[in-house]
Amino acid sequence: MIRMTRTTPARARLILLFVLQGLPPTALHAQNTGGQPFAEETSKQDNIYRSRENDRPAGYVINRDLEAYANALPPQFNRTLSALRAPDRWLDIGAGEGQAILDYYDTNQVSPHDKAQSVAVSIEDRRTQKWHRKAAQLEANKIRYHYGKSINDYTTEELGGKFHVITDLLGGFSYTRNMSRFMEKALDFLQLNGSFYSMLQDVHAEDGANRPHYAGAPYLTEIVSANGAKTKICAWLKSISCVQVTCEFKANWTPPVEVYRVQKVCENVAVPPLAPVHFAAGTPPERRFRITPVPATSTPVQPAAITPAEK
Repeated sequence: MIRMTRTTPARARLILLFVLQGLPPTALHAQNTGGQPFAEETSKQDNIYRSRENDRPAGYVINRDLEAYANALPPQFNRTLSALRAPDRWLDIGAGEGQAILDYYDTNQVSPHDKAQSVAVSIEDRRTQKWHRKAAQLEANKIRYHYGKSINDYTTEELGGKFHVITDLLGGFSYTRNMSRFMEKALDFLQLNGSFYSMLQDVHAEDGANRPHYAGAPYLTEIVSANGAKTKICAWLKSISCVQVTCEFKANWTPPVEVYRVQKVCENVAVPPLAPVHFAAGTPPERRFRITPVPATSTPVQPAAITPAEK
């Protein structure tokens, strides 16, 4: 069993509360310690990714169904997914067993042949016999499953092209140690006018009315500017060029969540870069990022002539 170093009664009670909301719980969180905190916490996080069966922390859920996606994500998600047809494509990041994708093909409104192609991405291979049976029933490559590396490390070609819809329900967006790179990749994978749907737990809401859910703890994911001023997640997403963003805060969830729709509206996407300054392993981890100023464009300096003696 993976043992977290920071425990609070509130976080211990979270398991029951979050199950009642229809989504899995957030597990206890660790705090960085001295020495090489990122390396130590990264090792803990990797152990979580590799955990199996009884060793898996309660908050690391790998079998979320399509109903959980519909309940959690913005309402446009249901309409968008229902409107997809072949040859449209859906990418699910952090798919686990791929249960949401399997549920999509089991709905009866449209025949599986006429539905979109679906691609699941997971750090570990979590496929079950249910996945393999469904893949055998469907036409070749109707569903695909990739595993073994972060979404940041895939190319569009590896995933078979671009996508009309990308979902991430407590997947890479909640776990990544490089959030700006994650958003660059997700938006690069999207077709023009495609949408990315995701959520984060316990963040500072767009209207700023909420406080951190756990007394004495920070928000689970935080962004600060170069001078240390706090920036809300929604504001950072809206600062990305070529996107339209909607943010909805669900205060009645435990812990509260903010859900996002990021629609790509032009091709010149530019994501404000973030540098990680804090990472503590968990399900999901506790993270803090700092906005990195983009250097001003200047006239390139011509290299000095090299004399024969310097060659």
